[in-house]
Amino acid sequence: MSNAIHAASTLKQEIPDPRRWRMLGLVCVAIVLALTVWFSATAVIPELTQVYRLSPAESAWLTNGVQIGFVIGAVAASFVNLPDLVPVGRLVGLSATIAAIANAVLLIAPDPSIVIAARIVTGIALASVYPPSMKFISTWFKAGRGLALGAVIGALTLGSAAPHLVRAVTAGFDWQAVIIASSLMTFTGGALFLLVAVEGPHPFSKAVFAPRQIGQVVRNRPLMLANLGYFGHMWELYAFWGWFLAYSAAALSSQGYESPSLVSFITFAVIGLGAIGCVGGGYMADRVGRSTTTIWMLAVSGACAALIGFTFDGPFVLFLLIAITWGVAVVGDSAQFSACVTEVADPRYVGTALTLQMGVGFALTVAAIWVTPLVAEWLGSWRWTFLILLPGPIIGIAAMAMLKRHPAARRIASGLG
Repeated sequence: MSNAIHAASTLKQEIPDPRRWRMLGLVCVAIVLALTVWFSATAVIPELTQVYRLSPAESAWLTNGVQIGFVIGAVAASFVNLPDLVPVGRLVGLSATIAAIANAVLLIAPDPSIVIAARIVTGIALASVYPPSMKFISTWFKAGRGLALGAVIGALTLGSAAPHLVRAVTAGFDWQAVIIASSLMTFTGGALFLLVAVEGPHPFSKAVFAPRQIGQVVRNRPLMLANLGYFGHMWELYAFWGWFLAYSAAALSSQGYESPSLVSFITFAVIGLGAIGCVGGGYMADRVGRSTTTIWMLAVSGACAALIGFTFDGPFVLFLLIAITWGVAVVGDSAQFSACVTEVADPRYVGTALTLQMGVGFALTVAAIWVTPLVAEWLGSWRWTFLILLPGPIIGIAAMAMLKRHPAARRIASGLG
């Protein structure tokens, strides 16, 4: 009898819950809405630069404030194990509300210091929206988890791109329209998550950040190879997202197009179409392996970083083709690096490993976002500026190729590597 009960229980655990796709769809909609405040200020950098008379280095902090806040929030939340202390629906709902309010502060901020402080608070709040959402949706999927995580990253990508679409369709209005719309969308996304979030049938054990375990993480060679791949990916990703608006404005001006709304729409399309890459990357990883998927994505994005300068003066169609290809590839592998960590790390310190990966990765984005406009200023043009991002994909490819050949690769993606 006990064997029969055990067999029935095992069979029940192996049968996918039919509600998982509905939950994935609802969570993705909530994330698209909730993440719109991440790049809300970036979408109106030209206007905010004029209002506050910001230098190129100072304007970088409109994006970097969120990045720094995200690192602070992610490490703090992991340190106190916040996702296990507060139900995920309440945590994401409250955090999204805080992010929406902090974003709205930009409407009344009297000086740049308040703007940057508000961006930091926005980042801190978003650290309790995005990572818990990734962990939450994983409780609904065992088979097909790569695809599910890719869909969530795709939702993040669309949410990050959304302010540029809002700016494109509100070109006749003041910049405040983007801030108001993004705050309302983020609040709505948090409310939706609060209403629908129910943990799935595959819960995780507690994964906490313990600084004393960092040494064990660093000494784990396959784990650090996965981290190095992620660091190369992050060096490229957020600087590309953060500065493509400025790059495309300069390129289109050089080609004779003087339309801010066109620039905003192209930026939305280039970033937003990355959602296709995320879903495609998740599908690919479940079939050919995570290492192979990340290598191909990094190779394509690196090639685009090297080539886009040749199309700066046109032809427009070729410029747009390379930009869209870059947008699809640059984020398509994002979810796979974290998945690699969960598969090659010792289960006892997977929480520390994930926090270290995310903390260092987002810290690198701060440096990349800060240095990119300085390079453009030094060169006197945006044309070849994105070459500064090329080392990221090169290092990432080398790391993931070594991981693919490591014996530990057998533990990745059900043996696919």
